[in-house]
Amino acid sequence: MADKLRAGGVLRILYRRVPCKYTGVNIAFKVDQGANPYYFDVLIEFEDDDGDLSAVDLMEAGSGVWTPMAHNWGATWRLNNGRKLKAPFGLRLTSDSRRVLVANNAIPAAWKPGKTYRSLVNYP
Repeated sequence: MADKLRAGGVLRILYRRVPCKYTGVNIAFKVDQGANPYYFDVLIEFEDDDGDLSAVDLMEAGSGVWTPMAHNWGATWRLNNGRKLKAPFGLRLTSDSRRVLVANNAIPAAWKPGKTYRSLVNYP
């Protein structure tokens, strides 16, 4: 069967995005192994039923200002603004449908690279 598939030539594949349902599961933030106090990189998991994220913003402790993060790939976002970042961090997620969700203090002051932090929120 594998030989038949390989000999099939170019295959036309159609795909479409489908909403993900994570009933009863809140959004999780997995800090990248390469993150450090000057470079923050996070994978956002389990956003419920609202498509891709179009924007992610980070608020540092005591700042009151949302700083846009850059999209790496997939559901990974980074902030590298050239100065030491002050945790805990809040994260504001904006979906493709422009719905906004805020996870206050999502990343604790003593965060560690490679660790996953569960939030208390998800899209309804």
